[in-house]
Amino acid sequence: MNPPLPHGIRSRFVDGVNGLRMHVLEAGFEAPGRPGVLLLHGFPELAYSWRKVMLPLAQAGYHVMAPDQRGYGLTTGWDGDYDGDVGSFRVLNLVRDAIGLAFALGHRELAAVIGHDFGSPVAAWCALVRPDVFQAVALMSAPFAGAPALPAPSGDGTPPPAPTGVLGAVPNDALAALSRPRKHYQWYYSTRPADADMRRCSQGVHAFLRAYYHVKSADWAENRPFPLRSWAAEELAKMPTYYIMDLARDMAETVAPGMPSPAAIAASRWLPDEELRVYSESFARTGFQGGLNWYRCATDARYAADLQIFSGRTIDVPSTFIAGASDWGPFQKPGLLEQMQASACTRMLGCHFVDGAGHWVQQEQPEETARLLLDFLARAD
Repeated sequence: MNPPLPHGIRSRFVDGVNGLRMHVLEAGFEAPGRPGVLLLHGFPELAYSWRKVMLPLAQAGYHVMAPDQRGYGLTTGWDGDYDGDVGSFRVLNLVRDAIGLAFALGHRELAAVIGHDFGSPVAAWCALVRPDVFQAVALMSAPFAGAPALPAPSGDGTPPPAPTGVLGAVPNDALAALSRPRKHYQWYYSTRPADADMRRCSQGVHAFLRAYYHVKSADWAENRPFPLRSWAAEELAKMPTYYIMDLARDMAETVAPGMPSPAAIAASRWLPDEELRVYSESFARTGFQGGLNWYRCATDARYAADLQIFSGRTIDVPSTFIAGASDWGPFQKPGLLEQMQASACTRMLGCHFVDGAGHWVQQEQPEETARLLLDFLARAD
């Protein structure tokens, strides 16, 4: 369906972006010469996820651009086959997509890149690799640990540690051995059945996404996040099952018990059913494999090794972090939030947790999110 876009936001296509025909939402496009802001969505989202904050940013004088990223929505030119070109979804190629789009839209530099969920590490790598292009960065929901260390021999003949994916060595064996056997959702998202589990689930894509968005929002009262003490299986299992899943359940089965009532759905202000249908019709058409391929690259040691080239590099442009106060995302990897603030980002101007929001902070609390972003942009200028 055509997205019900607010007046002042347009939809267009940009050809020739790193092999893609990219679908982009734009605001503040009327006057040339405006500083650019690039918005990068996560999973399972679309450019449409930014609809509520685009106009406030444009009204403040910015040219605001939000693409359907590689693997999503109306953007085409990507390989959605599980056995296809998974390497095209590695993070450095996603950075190349972002640079290519900025250049295609007339910007050799941007005032900021802003990323949410899996868009957050892409935004972080944009700022780390090309600070000349991306002059500030806002990370949302997913903290950034910095470039992975380049392993080196110990000097006593002991070989360096075996490489792992960006996620790290997930203790899946230990999770499976718990008295309540579990598995990590990012590992599950990397498996062959994950796409069909969601695309062909018994409740249908629309109901699946309704439950998925609900259980990760502030509307689900059980979201009361706290820092975990370690990466041990017993600690990880304290997180909700949409992160640390029951071993025998797929994601559609995992979130189904969290389906809100018809009355709650009708009362939803931040995601009414006609807006959710933009997502459900899109993912019913494309499937989820494009987005899932991002997770496959994140859990594959080959692609983490590429990032070790930047070992020791930090994000030195102004940065900020924004998340919902009911979001488990900042805490899903123990110590990551602290590492981001202490070492990965050298000019962090703030770390904000927004009341009344869970994981979908820019949709659940758009006014406060836009206020924080505009304050950051003013300070970063």
